[in-house]
Amino acid sequence: QVQLVESGGGLVQAGGSLRLSCAASGRTFSSSAMGWFRQAPGKEREFVAAIRWSGLGTYYADSVKGRFTISRDNAKNTVYLQMNSLKPEDTAVYYCATSYGYTPDQVMGQQAAYKYWGQGTQVTVSS
Repeated sequence: QVQLVESGGGLVQAGGSLRLSCAASGRTFSSSAMGWFRQAPGKEREFVAAIRWSGLGTYYADSVKGRFTISRDNAKNTVYLQMNSLKPEDTAVYYCATSYGYTPDQVMGQQAAYKYWGQGTQVTVSS
């Protein structure tokens, strides 16, 4: 069993930055993936970024490449999402999630690959 708690959301103006955190408790595996997903009002939840607990390999949605950076601190069992140059279209509830065990590269962006999910944190970007 793994519990995930997100924090760091809030209201920011376009062009600003936020850093989201996701603290994990319970058993994790170095080969597991930690991902960030988001869901905007009226839209389906979509992939944002992912990283393995080992740190080997990072993955980004095209819409956030060059603006968002995912990282992890294994000592704190925490994954971060640094979001820069935020746009109004980044407004959404952001969820972190973790898979359980080895996760192939080709499914790192797929929601079905993730077993445990956090409760979400709201990010609102004003224009």
